Amino acid sequence: DPPYNTNASEILYKNGFKHSAWNTLIENRVSEGYQLLSERGIQVFTIDDYELENSIFINNEIFGAENHLATVPIRNNPQGRSTVSGFSINHEYAIFHRKTDLVESVGRLPRNDTQNQRYNETDENGLKYLWENFRKTGTDSSRKDRPKQFYPIVLSGNKIFIPEMYWNDENDEWDYDLSQYHSNDIIFPIDSTGTERVWKWGVDRAKKEIAHLKCEIVRGRYEVYRRNYINDDGKLPGTWWDDSAYAAGSHGTNLLSSMFTRDRLFLFPKSFKAVIDSLKVAGAHKESLILDYFAGSASTGHAVIAMNDDDNGSRRSILIEQGDYFDIITKPRMLKCIFSSQWKDGKATQIRNKSCIIKTIKIESYEDALNNISLKNKNRDIFEDASSNVKNNYLINYMLQEESKNSLINTDSFQNPFKYKMDIAMDSAGATEPRCIDLIETFNYLIGLHVKSIESNVERGYVRIEGTLPTGERTLILWRDCDKIGYEELNKYANRFDLYAKEKTFDVIYINGDHNLPTAYTVDEEDSEIVRSLKIRQIEPEFLNLMFAEEV
Repeated sequence: DPPYNTNASEILYKNGFKHSAWNTLIENRVSEGYQLLSERGIQVFTIDDYELENSIFINNEIFGAENHLATVPIRNNPQGRSTVSGFSINHEYAIFHRKTDLVESVGRLPRNDTQNQRYNETDENGLKYLWENFRKTGTDSSRKDRPKQFYPIVLSGNKIFIPEMYWNDENDEWDYDLSQYHSNDIIFPIDSTGTERVWKWGVDRAKKEIAHLKCEIVRGRYEVYRRNYINDDGKLPGTWWDDSAYAAGSHGTNLLSSMFTRDRLFLFPKSFKAVIDSLKVAGAHKESLILDYFAGSASTGHAVIAMNDDDNGSRRSILIEQGDYFDIITKPRMLKCIFSSQWKDGKATQIRNKSCIIKTIKIESYEDALNNISLKNKNRDIFEDASSNVKNNYLINYMLQEESKNSLINTDSFQNPFKYKMDIAMDSAGATEPRCIDLIETFNYLIGLHVKSIESNVERGYVRIEGTLPTGERTLILWRDCDKIGYEELNKYANRFDLYAKEKTFDVIYINGDHNLPTAYTVDEEDSEIVRSLKIRQIEPEFLNLMFAEEV
C-alpha cells in the first residue's frame, strides 16, 4: 500500500519529475520485495487511478506479465471523493502478482448468508449442494472448442445413462449407435438457440458420477442438471469488490478512532476487512509470514492478528515504516490489537487473553551513518610536498576510505560490545545524542541465525547464543566484555559454554576479541582417544565483511 502520489498523499519530488520520482521509489522497493517473496508467494499492491498504469507496468516488468493474476477494483469510498474532472471517485485497485507458476490458484473468500442459502439440498452424507445446468456456457463452451465433451445422454424411464461410444480421430467426434432409443429420449448439450455447446464433464467422469446428474423438463425441453457441492473453503474471489465492509471510512478511520482517543490520527487507513480478504486471496494460510513494507497505520499487522484469532492460526507479520507516525499509530495499534479486539473511545471493552510477541527494531538511517563519519587527517605529512595532482588524486580516490576508517563500525569498541554507541539524530533539526547500538542482534541478522536460545549475563560480562545458520550448521556465538573475560577467564569458561563437549555440540563458534583457545582437542573413548577440531571464527572481521560487502 504505497503512497498513491495524489494530492492527498504526495511524496517529495524534484519539480518536473513527479511521476518518474514515484516510479523510481516503487521500482526499487518492489524489486527488493520480489527477492524476499517465496516461490509460492503472492504480492498484493494497492493503488488508485492516478498511478495505476505505471503500477501495472512496473510490477509486470519485475514479476512478468504472465504472473499478473488480476487487477481488482475495490469500492472503498461509497460517498465518493471529488475531482477536478467532475467525477466522484469511489474505488481503488488491488493488483495481484504471483512469484512463479508454482502458484496454481488463489485463495477463496467466505460466502455471505445469501450465497450459502443457495445450497439448499442435502445428500445422503449430509453434504450441501445445489442443482446447476450441466450444459457449459461462456468461454470454451462450443462444440468446436471441446469436441470430446459433446456426447449424448440417454433418458430411460426415470434414469439417465451414458451409452457406449468410441472416439473417431478422423472425424473428431464420438461414434455410437442410438437406433434402439427414441429420439426424444436422447439429450445433447444444445441450447435454446440451437447452438451446439458441451457438457461440463468429459465422458469418463459423467459415467463415474452419473448419480450426481438428473433430468427435468423446462419450457417444453429436457435439461440435464448436476450437483454442485458447496466448497467449505469458500467462493472464488470476483474481480469487483463492493462489500460495504470495504469502506475505508467506516471500517478504517472509524476503527482507528475507536482504538485511540484522537480523531484523524491517520489519513485514509485501509479498511480492515479489505486487508483481510486481500490476504486470504493471496493465500495467507495458518503458517504464513506476511511482509508489509509500507505499513502505514498497521492495518496489515492488525488483520494478521484477527485472522489468527478467527482460525487459531500462527501467522506472523513484519511491518516496515519510516513515517513519524510509527511511534504514535503503527506501534501502539499493534500493542492495542494484541491486548483487545474491541475498543471504544480508546479503551478496551474486552480482553483478548492470548499471548503474542512484538519485536520493535529501529534501523540505523542513512543520516545516522553520515553523522558518525569522522575524518582523521593521518596522512597529512605524506602530502605536504606532493604536487597538486597527487593531492587531488588522493582526495578524490582514497581520502574518504582511508581517513574515515572505524567511523561507521569501530571494531576496537567490540572489546565491550554491550556499551557500543553511535550519535543518533533525535529530531528533524539534526541534533544528536549517543545511543546504545545492539551489536548482538545486528550480528544475528547478518549471519541469518535462527536463534534457539539466549543466555544473557551482562553483569558478569557475557551473552551466549545458540542457533542454526541457513547452511544448517549448529552455531554458538559468544559475546564478552574482554575486560571481564580475558584470555585466562575465557579458557575457564570454555567448558562452561560446552566448547569441548565429548559429543560434538557446535559446527561453528563465533567469539569477539582476541583469544588463545585451541582449535583441536582430544576426547576419550572406550578404546582410544579421538582428536576433534573446532571451527572458531572471530566476530569482528565477519561483521565488517557482511556489513559492507559489495553485492555480487
